[in-house]
Amino acid sequence: MTKRRGYALLSAIITLIAVLSACIYLGAAAGDGTRDDGKSSPGSRSGGSSAAPASAGTWVGAWAAAPVAGETGTENTGTAGRSVRNIVHTSAGGAGARITLSNLYGRTPLSITHASIALAAAHNSSAAAPGTMRRLTFGGATSVTIPAGQQTLSDAVRLQVPSGADLLVTTYSPTASGPVTYHPYARQISYLAEGDHAEDATGAPYRERTAIWRYLTSVDVLSDQANGTVVAFGDSITDGSTSTESANHRWPDAFSRRLRAAVAAGQDVPRYSVVNEGISGNRILVSLDGRPAANQSGLTRFTRDVLGRPNVKVVVVDLGINDILHDAPADRIVTGLRTLVAQAHARGIKVIGATLTPFGGYFRSTAARNTVRQQVNAAIRSGTVYDAVVDFDKALRDPYDPRRYASEYDSGDHLHPGDRGYRKMAATIDLADLRGAVPAQL
Repeated sequence: MTKRRGYALLSAIITLIAVLSACIYLGAAAGDGTRDDGKSSPGSRSGGSSAAPASAGTWVGAWAAAPVAGETGTENTGTAGRSVRNIVHTSAGGAGARITLSNLYGRTPLSITHASIALAAAHNSSAAAPGTMRRLTFGGATSVTIPAGQQTLSDAVRLQVPSGADLLVTTYSPTASGPVTYHPYARQISYLAEGDHAEDATGAPYRERTAIWRYLTSVDVLSDQANGTVVAFGDSITDGSTSTESANHRWPDAFSRRLRAAVAAGQDVPRYSVVNEGISGNRILVSLDGRPAANQSGLTRFTRDVLGRPNVKVVVVDLGINDILHDAPADRIVTGLRTLVAQAHARGIKVIGATLTPFGGYFRSTAARNTVRQQVNAAIRSGTVYDAVVDFDKALRDPYDPRRYASEYDSGDHLHPGDRGYRKMAATIDLADLRGAVPAQL
């Protein structure tokens, strides 16, 4: 073999390796972290705008809502013959998106024959922005069957998703499959339509308004704006109970906006998205009745709602008030919180813990329960529970009567903050606490 032929052969081999490497990279970008607990049904294959994004980036959570229970009244019919258009608000943008659908509380397989995602044409609008409607696929198929008690992750689609945007995520099921897995206190208006209108961009068929989220539990984006996810893990105060409906005034929303603004201003802070895994009425120690249990305890759902999210770097835990209101002792509550921290540390996740806010004046408030709250807060402030502490109690309490909220932060029910209180909570978190590695032990 001549030297010239040898160089030509070497050049050809190098070119082939480069092509193969590019193909492998694109495949990894499209499928990173994909899980599919459902079974794809035979259906037409999708191409074009539904193809996986080829952009480089990191999968992060753009939005989330924990599944809470089976929706009352849907035990037999589910949403058969209806299109469900959930409106959700993004905390990070990216070049592609994927969704998770849950049939956790279903008793029969859930058949989804048509699903789509699009940018909303305007805030809270059921219409899609022009050119943004994408059909979703599952393992390459346009239909998916999700077994009872399971969830499924869609394929990624190319879609330029801005941060702070409303998305329309629509599903259609032609057959009865109930109960519907839902998140009841969405604080966001979504829509329903009769018939299959999953890819209807006008929004005209969506005449029925609804204040809950159905089936949808997460939206992830392939992002070059964020490289990690912060999970807000808590009860109704994290869920945003009493915040203004359809305004995204929950404290995790306000914190997401604050963090994005700090990044845009050039501050030395991590580029993280923020997702909300709050459940109203949630407790650390106890789930409600049912199989599977409704409103699963923090200890039960932590793996699903925190460890199961993509690229989680930090979790902010604000949980324990409902345990106190059900007369759990302080030592058991603190032990439960430490168990959550140990689980997070096993995955390299940093934990910021919140002190528990006052509830003086609430109809279930007693002096004994307030004493338990103070005991739990003393343990949290001691630095022996969490990696870092955010003192929501100090930020929101009345300085003249620490058992109560300051009046400007009280929603009026004396248990939950109002919009101004939620903004104060978001402002209280030290952005520097988002940095740093998990310590070897506390």
